[in-house]
Amino acid sequence: WRNRSVLGVPTPVPCPSSTGSSDPYCIVKIDNEAIIRTATVWKTLSPFWGEEYEVQLQPNFHSISIYVMDEDALSRDDVIGKVCITRDMLAEHPKGYSGWMSLSEVDPDEEVQGEIHLRVEVLGSPGSRRLLRCTVLEARDLARKDRNGASDPFVRLRYNGKVQESTVVKKSCYPRWNETFEFELAEPAGEKLCVEVWDWDLVGRNDFLGKVVFSIQGLEAAGQEEGWFGLRPDKSKHRGSLGSLQLQVRLRDETVLPSHCYQPLVQLLCQEVKSGRQVRGPLHLVTLLDETTTAECRQEVAVNLVKLFLGQGLVKEFLDLLFELELAKPCKAGAGSGAKGFQPSPGAAKPPGPCAVTFLG
Repeated sequence: WRNRSVLGVPTPVPCPSSTGSSDPYCIVKIDNEAIIRTATVWKTLSPFWGEEYEVQLQPNFHSISIYVMDEDALSRDDVIGKVCITRDMLAEHPKGYSGWMSLSEVDPDEEVQGEIHLRVEVLGSPGSRRLLRCTVLEARDLARKDRNGASDPFVRLRYNGKVQESTVVKKSCYPRWNETFEFELAEPAGEKLCVEVWDWDLVGRNDFLGKVVFSIQGLEAAGQEEGWFGLRPDKSKHRGSLGSLQLQVRLRDETVLPSHCYQPLVQLLCQEVKSGRQVRGPLHLVTLLDETTTAECRQEVAVNLVKLFLGQGLVKEFLDLLFELELAKPCKAGAGSGAKGFQPSPGAAKPPGPCAVTFLG
């Protein structure tokens, strides 16, 4: 999976600094793991970054979060706000999302990550005493809330006004419980089962690590649900307008085969570059690649070809061949999107050379 994003211009954002402006930059996190930091734009409330990134994502990622920060040289940087883009949101825009997204307040109870392995089932038949049973098996990749780089997680289950808790697993972000809890099923089945994960603290309040909510009606229809469930935050709290962030985000799925599957194509391309354009003339393989690719992906194909020939030690020969093929193209008057071509006066000399030269970056 790959994600490509371009950071644009936020509308004026709240100013944590006493100078009347901010020094904003952005941090991009994948499932709460920071992978990108933009440049800082100094002393402005309407920054422009124009930075583009392409990153590899795990197939099972949940969300992309972009935090707008205010850099402070004398103390800890302030968090202005964030936007969160879920995997489902990206799936709804296969050609990519482009637009403005409002910044939301960053609350500690919202900063969650990880998954929990549960088995939830309804026991008994309608008309008799029925039980709601939840087996808490394990969790993984929980947020690290303690100074030792781990957490002391426990599970709290809430249903129909009753609360039950698991044991505390000390110093672990991958705890195992294997504990079963039962509640008497209420009629009608309108209540929801809430499974919360907390970090236990000896001093001070416990830290919220995330939750999963189950509809009892859905459980009755399915009979049983078991699997890994992504932990979700509490509902977002807002303190007014925090500004907006303009984004262009695109997610695409790519299948990469073993390297030996590409060897015939690599050998053919290298042979054509070494031979030059004398072998195939107008039917040169590089020319065919140019003619059969769309404008949308041509730049990406060009970059990958440059990387390929850099690895083969043939980048100079490849670029020489490109210039030869470009110079060999006939100059077409009127080429372009509906624009009229250059019309020389009757006595003017014809311009030498090609109409355009394509440079690959």
